[in-house]
Amino acid sequence: MKKDTAILMIHCPDQKGIVSTVTDFLLTNDGNIIDLDQHVDHSEQYFYMRVEWELDGFGIPQDKIAEFFETLIAKKYNMQWSIEFCHCVPRVAIFVSKYGHCLYDILARWESKEWDVEIPFIISNHDKFRKVAERHGIPFYHIPIIKDNKQEQEAKEIALLQEHNIDLILLARYMQIISENMVSKYKNKIINIHHSSLPAFAGADPYGNAFKRGVKFMGATAHYVTSDLDEGPIICQDVVPISHRDSIKDLKRKGKDIEKIVFAQAIWSHINHNVMTYNNKTVVFE
Repeated sequence: MKKDTAILMIHCPDQKGIVSTVTDFLLTNDGNIIDLDQHVDHSEQYFYMRVEWELDGFGIPQDKIAEFFETLIAKKYNMQWSIEFCHCVPRVAIFVSKYGHCLYDILARWESKEWDVEIPFIISNHDKFRKVAERHGIPFYHIPIIKDNKQEQEAKEIALLQEHNIDLILLARYMQIISENMVSKYKNKIINIHHSSLPAFAGADPYGNAFKRGVKFMGATAHYVTSDLDEGPIICQDVVPISHRDSIKDLKRKGKDIEKIVFAQAIWSHINHNVMTYNNKTVVFE
């Protein structure tokens, strides 16, 4: 059975004594540490740490841990930090347009219980995947967006996100630009996936343009969404080789495959509280 644990994520200016201070805090309160990882960015002199411990027998009530940690440790070291409880199941909203490969992959991982998440609804600016959502028993909201109604329609999306207490938004090839208003409400809680042809092969036919140039790899990038289009903190990237034997159809197939893999890895890292962001970069503990 999954143990009832808590995860503390910390980043702050690097200095002596951080690891011993944090572990002493946990051990003094009868916390059994089951995982600890750390990293120092020497170029920035910045420290990152992830520590997980069992809550059974821990001497501080769950609703008081944050208060104790902030008062006793975080202020002293000028820490940015968060605490997550592993019994809390993330509530995930999926946004999709006309391409379904990432959507199907997410639903398969959710349905097989590979991922311990809840999916309260799917939003799309097209009606294409309504029956897919219905087959999985997931509410589907068709919210078409054009230039003249974007602000009004996005307000409907935000209302749904807030009503259902959404923790994470997945842009599963959702072909709409997310406004700064929504981004600010869900900072580091919106994950996007796009192919590696951006920005070199932008436009309506990136695969065709990449094929004409004779590219030798096809890849994908998963990142948190910021107000700067496709320039948010990168969580995961990967590539697959392309040869002269590959047709445009092959490029598209390989591109979809690597998008699914990279997107899934980024989602896994996020829902397991392995990702920290600082200065538009990420530290991903595995």
